[in-house]
Amino acid sequence: MATETLVLAIATLIGLYMAWNIGANDVANAMGTSVGSGALTLRAAIVVAAFFEFSGAMLVGGSVTQTISKGIVDVHAFGANALGFAIAMTCCLLAAAIWLHIASFAGWPVSTTHSIVGAVIGVACLSAGPTAVNWVKVSQIVASWVISPLMGGAVGFLLFSIVRRQILANDRPLSAMRRLGPFMIFPIFTVLALSMVYKGLAPLKLNLPFERALPLSLGAGLVATLISIPLLNRVATRGEADSEVEPTRRIERVFLVLQVFTACLVAFAHGSNDVANAVGPLSAVYQSLRQGLDVAEPVSPGILLIGAIGIVVGLGTYGYRVMGTVGKEITELTPSRGFCAEFAASGTILVASKLGLPVSTTHTLVGAVVGVGFARSIGAINLYVLRGIFASWFITVPFTALLAALLQIVVNAMRGI
Repeated sequence: MATETLVLAIATLIGLYMAWNIGANDVANAMGTSVGSGALTLRAAIVVAAFFEFSGAMLVGGSVTQTISKGIVDVHAFGANALGFAIAMTCCLLAAAIWLHIASFAGWPVSTTHSIVGAVIGVACLSAGPTAVNWVKVSQIVASWVISPLMGGAVGFLLFSIVRRQILANDRPLSAMRRLGPFMIFPIFTVLALSMVYKGLAPLKLNLPFERALPLSLGAGLVATLISIPLLNRVATRGEADSEVEPTRRIERVFLVLQVFTACLVAFAHGSNDVANAVGPLSAVYQSLRQGLDVAEPVSPGILLIGAIGIVVGLGTYGYRVMGTVGKEITELTPSRGFCAEFAASGTILVASKLGLPVSTTHTLVGAVVGVGFARSIGAINLYVLRGIFASWFITVPFTALLAALLQIVVNAMRGI
């Protein structure tokens, strides 16, 4: 019993360390475009992330412990007893946290989920051999390294190309915004509503089938469009009457509001999905020691609270490095560019997830930022920074796999196994 208590205490501390690193890397990556474009200050980004990440995690974040391996391994591959499984999960958690810390120090936005998956693969191979791993699932993850950034980049490129050509480069941009704005608002709010009600928020009973979710989402898009018409008219009228404010600056103010709204939803979605998955290994430790290996329950509020607190602290104390990379170093962002990147990423992730395509939130967002930059010119993209980011993506899984296996070996030696 003393050993189990010690493992729980160590796992809790490592879980808090992991959450801190998630805030410094994963959440910082999601908020990077908003800070880099000037839509949110660092302090405002922390407040937005704190509220919406916390709300998403606590209200709709309960993923079951079996999702930790993402179908890659059977939990019994880690050993026949609960204590062995708990120690293995703790090693996975520490390996993923160390890699995220290294990546955050370098300013690399990497995938938290891939970090954990790599660690799980490493420990599973050590415990039960390569046959314990579902390599088909692993190949899907590898495919996501290519699929995610390409999809996000393509949508970001197309979206910003349309905005730049039809509005920003127009001789009368305010009139163009008044005319075309409603046609932009409709798909934006339709997609965002669909992401919420179509198998999105199951704990709140908002996981409707597609045939019921689509009409509701279209209705939400239509209502938002009707509300936007008088607001856009007001912006255009004031802008045309105010000669002291450049039309482009006023247009950017409109996109600033849209980007802040999108950032809130991105943070909520991240909290509801990725946060629970990220602190899942800690939940697996608690449940395995208390209820055994075969019990699958939602992540407890206490575990989610640890994750939410650690995330906010991590974002505020160390997230500036990754936010600087995503928001400023890949390409220069304005509110219009940042909005196009964020919406391209969120829309791509929604569609791809519903089609069953393996995509990464981090990879998709970076790809969208690159796509927006490429819509301006290849010279607008910092290829040196991009090479470092791409290299970190390919390093993630093998690095965490080897580190987790090494940690497991050390622990086994200490236990005399």
